[in-house]
Amino acid sequence: MELARPAGAADRQICTRLLSQVLVGAASMRGGGALVGEATPVSLLDRWTGPGAAATLLVGEYESAVVGLLGVTVGAESGGRRSSLIECCYVETGARGVGVGTALMAAAVAWSAAQGCSDVDALALPGDRTTKQRLEAAGFTARLLTLSRRLE
Repeated sequence: MELARPAGAADRQICTRLLSQVLVGAASMRGGGALVGEATPVSLLDRWTGPGAAATLLVGEYESAVVGLLGVTVGAESGGRRSSLIECCYVETGARGVGVGTALMAAAVAWSAAQGCSDVDALALPGDRTTKQRLEAAGFTARLLTLSRRLE
C-alpha cells in the first residue's frame, strides 16, 4: 500500500540519497542546470525541514519502504491569495506506476490547503512530458510558460 507522510528525522539518510538522484537527473535535462543551480541534497533538506520554514518535505512509501519524496513551499501572499509551490516530486524508477506519486501529490495539496493556500503550482522542465502528464492527471493545468534568454 502506498502512503505519503511528513518526513521525519529517521528519513534524513534516504531523503539525502533520493535528492542526490533528483539533482543528477534534473541537471541532465534541458533547463535543469539553471533550476538546480548550487542546490545540494542538504540545502534542499534544510529548505523544506528547517526551523521556521514555510515548507514541508513529504515522503512516499510503498510496502513500508520510502521510495519517493516531495518538497513544497508556501509563497508570500499576493493579491489576497496565497499559493504553494511543489518544487520537487520524485519517485524511484522501480517504484513508479503504483500510486506513490499520486499519494504525494494528494498529500501536498492537502498540506497546502491546511496552510491557507488557494492555489498550488508545480514545476516541470522543458520537454519533461512525463512530469507534465503526471501533473495534469493530478488536476493541474498549464497557465503560463516562461521563456528565458541569457544575456551573458
